[in-house]
Amino acid sequence: MKGVTLRGLEVFEALAASGSVAGASETTGLSQPAVSQQMRNLETALGVDLVDHARRPMMLTPAGRAFLERTRTVLGQLRLAQNELTVMDLTHLSQLSLGVIDDFDNDLTPRLVTLLAENMTRCRFRLMTAASHQITEALQARRLHLAIAASPSAMTDGVVEYPLVRDPFVFVCPKGAKADRGGLEQVMSGLPLLRHDRELVIGKQVEAQLARHKLRFAERFEIGAHMSLMTLVSRGVGWTITTPLGYMRAGRYHDQLEVHPLPFSPFSRSISLLASTDWTDEVPRDVARMARMLIREMVVAPAIERLPWLEGELRILEG
Repeated sequence: MKGVTLRGLEVFEALAASGSVAGASETTGLSQPAVSQQMRNLETALGVDLVDHARRPMMLTPAGRAFLERTRTVLGQLRLAQNELTVMDLTHLSQLSLGVIDDFDNDLTPRLVTLLAENMTRCRFRLMTAASHQITEALQARRLHLAIAASPSAMTDGVVEYPLVRDPFVFVCPKGAKADRGGLEQVMSGLPLLRHDRELVIGKQVEAQLARHKLRFAERFEIGAHMSLMTLVSRGVGWTITTPLGYMRAGRYHDQLEVHPLPFSPFSRSISLLASTDWTDEVPRDVARMARMLIREMVVAPAIERLPWLEGELRILEG
């Protein structure tokens, strides 16, 4: 398509996310006049207005919303391809033990393991998938070299953290429950809370926030397996508090669920790559870089496409 450039698509994506030329300029590293010129060139090449330039913050036109979905797909595939071409060199490793939380079983873990395996030609590789507290305990006991898990409340000596993604907590209830009952407060009072197992890190975080807000609910359900919890919500048994990573994992139930921002002060968790100090070299930094890329394209982008109000809340953490 004559006149449609990769830079123009990147500028459009950044402008859609920020709603301003200044924000897109900061994201792309271009000057504000250059951002404006890129947008003019792209709209001229397509023959349609993608943005309502008269509104502040700028809003996408119907054509712009449709084109943004395709733009994210194209840029996502290009970024994944670039990441695979610039994959780290792990041929020097003789062994690697990696733990990954089960939140990523459906998407990131298979892709990450495939990329690692292709670059570990002489390496003995072990993968562990489990809950965050089990993975961090294994790392601390030196049974794992690297771990992708929820950030612990206090970092243990001998462990280095590489932040990956901010995962905000959200309210999940049966489809139509909010409208049927007249609001989220009525859902909370009329249906039981489906709690996470309080031995899990996510369960402890949710319970701490409920206590902070002096919110008390009947002790009826405490579920350890996340998919079982989402199944119960989809069948109208009750409501829960989880995160976008957990919700996206339950794709088969999306048609029976609805998701909302929390009806009280927001809070979030961070997912990080953790490494023992014996491994603070190029390997954990490279694995973290690859994990961020995969999470952005395989988890964050699809979640924001489905739940646009998560923009800026569910995001990649650089560090």
